[in-house]
Amino acid sequence: MSVLHLLGTSGEGGAETYFVDLVTALRRAGVPEAAAIRRNHGRHAALATADVPVATLGFGGPLDLLTRPRAAAFARREGARLALAWMNRAARHTPVGPWARIGRLGGYYNLKYYRGFDHLVANTEDIADWIVGQGWPAGRVSCIPNFAAAPEDGAALDRAGLDTPADAPLLLAMGRLHEAKAHDVALQALAGLPDAYLWIAGAGPLETRLKGLAAALGVERRVRFLGWRTDASALYRAADVCVFPSRYEPLGNVVIQAWAHGLPVVAAASQGPKALINDGEDGLLVPVDDPPALGEAVRRVLDTPMLRIRLAQKGLARVEAEFSAPAVVAAWKTLFADFGAL
Repeated sequence: MSVLHLLGTSGEGGAETYFVDLVTALRRAGVPEAAAIRRNHGRHAALATADVPVATLGFGGPLDLLTRPRAAAFARREGARLALAWMNRAARHTPVGPWARIGRLGGYYNLKYYRGFDHLVANTEDIADWIVGQGWPAGRVSCIPNFAAAPEDGAALDRAGLDTPADAPLLLAMGRLHEAKAHDVALQALAGLPDAYLWIAGAGPLETRLKGLAAALGVERRVRFLGWRTDASALYRAADVCVFPSRYEPLGNVVIQAWAHGLPVVAAASQGPKALINDGEDGLLVPVDDPPALGEAVRRVLDTPMLRIRLAQKGLARVEAEFSAPAVVAAWKTLFADFGAL
């Protein structure tokens, strides 16, 4: 018996990173697994290191007639009792067979891709409620959040390697260089924080535009565009404040990861962060698309050591109580057992 995970995207992002994290954590917990993924050498290597059998499939558009039967053959070979589809493209290619089909939703996805599925898992209560509001039976929806963890033996990235003064206030923004992530807002806020530096970790189509904006604002000397990184933990440990100005964010995994690293968070009050953060207790919320408010909140954190400590401590407590790896893995194992996959 095993669980077959299906991931149909080839790029890098928060969902793809968490896919590897969860599959690896489940494998360490003794869950028999296999994974069908689109071609990505780094992801294939990480899963192989975790001793998870991997099949590389096309996961193409509507004219792709090969992925589904090949996924079915792989599922039979691995003795799958449950197929877990990560996002729409994977759901479209998840074959029918002698296994349960479950969709894992990290956003407000089009449910047409999940017709005929046995169960859906949302990573926030709000998404779960939304699924039920779309007419999906409440008894066939679960909420299992993402987990976050800071490696015990991790170290902060050396600032000198990125030409950043050791004593300068350092802001960290994580996420794709996409309109939804609002890195432009972080850059505009930086203009009002003349002593601070900003690291932006992520890749995407707006890189040229954002670099141009940094130059226009006169802050390019204090901004480092880091591209896609595989050392997120070292970045969190090096920073003083995590800024998360997303215009649209169904969850906000960056918030949970920052909490796990004891890093205070200032976020825009978009859907996910607003649902996660208790403003003034475990993070600060500011209006969406408001650079002055973001800058003022960051300055408040930097200038108030006790606030910074309290936000960090409360965030760590939230992770331990709600978003720890053992709790999340246990919830998934219970669900798998309910469907006879364990």
